[in-house]
Amino acid sequence: MINKLFRTKSPESLVSEAYDGDRLMKKHLSAFDLMAFGVGATIGSGIFALTGTAAAGQVEAVHDVISTPLINFLLHAPFGRDGAGPAIVISFLIAAVACGFAALCYAELAAMIPVSGSAYTFAYASLGEVVAWIIGWDLILEYAVGNIAVAVSWSDHFLHCYHGLFGQGLPLWLCTDTITALSRKASFAAGQLLSQKELYSSLDLPQLFGHEFAVNLPALIIMLLVTWILVIGIKESAMANSLAVVIKVIVVIFFIIYGAGLVKTSNWVPFAPSGLAGIMGGAAIVFFSFIGFDAVSSTAEETKNPQRDMPIGMIGSLIICTILYIAVSLVLTGILPYKQYLNDAAPVATALAVSGAAWAHLVVSIGALAGMTSVILVFQLGQPRIFMAMARDGLLPAFFGKLHPKYRTPYIPTILTGLLVGLAAMFIDIGQAAELTNIGTLAAFIIVCAGVLFLRRSSPDTVRPFKCPLVPLVPWLGIISCFILMLSLPVVTWIRFFVWMAIGAAIYFAYGYRQAKPSAAD
Repeated sequence: MINKLFRTKSPESLVSEAYDGDRLMKKHLSAFDLMAFGVGATIGSGIFALTGTAAAGQVEAVHDVISTPLINFLLHAPFGRDGAGPAIVISFLIAAVACGFAALCYAELAAMIPVSGSAYTFAYASLGEVVAWIIGWDLILEYAVGNIAVAVSWSDHFLHCYHGLFGQGLPLWLCTDTITALSRKASFAAGQLLSQKELYSSLDLPQLFGHEFAVNLPALIIMLLVTWILVIGIKESAMANSLAVVIKVIVVIFFIIYGAGLVKTSNWVPFAPSGLAGIMGGAAIVFFSFIGFDAVSSTAEETKNPQRDMPIGMIGSLIICTILYIAVSLVLTGILPYKQYLNDAAPVATALAVSGAAWAHLVVSIGALAGMTSVILVFQLGQPRIFMAMARDGLLPAFFGKLHPKYRTPYIPTILTGLLVGLAAMFIDIGQAAELTNIGTLAAFIIVCAGVLFLRRSSPDTVRPFKCPLVPLVPWLGIISCFILMLSLPVVTWIRFFVWMAIGAAIYFAYGYRQAKPSAAD
């Protein structure tokens, strides 16, 4: 049993199985496309969505834990996160360094094993079947749950854009989840966040079984639209993503230049109001902003020259995004006091809303909307391909690996993922989704860094088109830095993570362990 749990597949076997017969996918992607995917997944989730909550912090409601049912505790536990304040700039740097170590390890494995599956496939090659399953299950937190957070932010930016174009708002109960809707109603009643009140045509919430409720309809709609684009083909997806990336990069640069004139240096004092705890807490949450290069590795089978282009796409997108993040976070915290971004999923739009220049607010809202769309597209691109790789190995039912007869895309898991993410985004708030995504991603990065160490020893002669420098130092730095960021997340996030992984372990032993297929070499 132990031997089966930890049996591996050689890099050569994984490549030959992926490129066999009817499994072939259309190869349309270049190094530019990969870099655009990386920038597409990265710029948006951090700049347009999480910068505000990372700077302001997050305090969840206090409940009587003993008398509260477990599920309610997991959703509303009394643990929060200190805000980084203007020191969010340092938080971005810390997260970027940790991601840089992981990116170098990803680049080596992606060039060495150019197949779909991302960290799941790399774990199968280096650490064994059970670890591969764990990381494959864990990656659902990165891609699917991550997309929930981005879809929620997309909805908030849609409100800003809709109001800017038509001068009207939409009903609160149709544009956000119940928890956020109740929080915003309370804030408006207390005279807070009044600049956001005009986004809503009505603050009344309908009741269901005697309780007020709200649903995030725009989040569901964008998920269904992106799912349709991804089903019809990778070439069309790349074109849509590239267009969105060009728009949002132009808008980000515009915000930096225009917003610099609105900065009040007094807003940068105190620079680090919560000290190191706030900075590390901010780094742990904005880490979500850098995971785009990971999604790039899931498109290896659709890349023209993956051995050369994968490292360029992943590392190049990380460098570009880090520079832009630092500039935007400085401007953002200089325009408004950081506390005004509490529970705000559209901080950039909020910052410009107070400037009085409606045209600038509208420009940034449109760019942010494009940015969110490309993030959703890239994340939604990655998840079904991981399911496809797991199905090939027998760890999931075979229909997850079936390609569309015309479009050659994994259409069944794409549709299922789109529906599940869209429905979840109607009811979950951005903070909970982002934190759960981050702990899953950090765990995946640790596994990938460890995979480089194991494969350097077990397969020293395998051709490596790209080599991670300074091994074992860089992988070990990646492992340590990612683990430190994991420790900076709230306790409740760890509880949710362990519950999620326990569910995954149960599914593996009930199905995957029995159905897993050995490699052709076994």
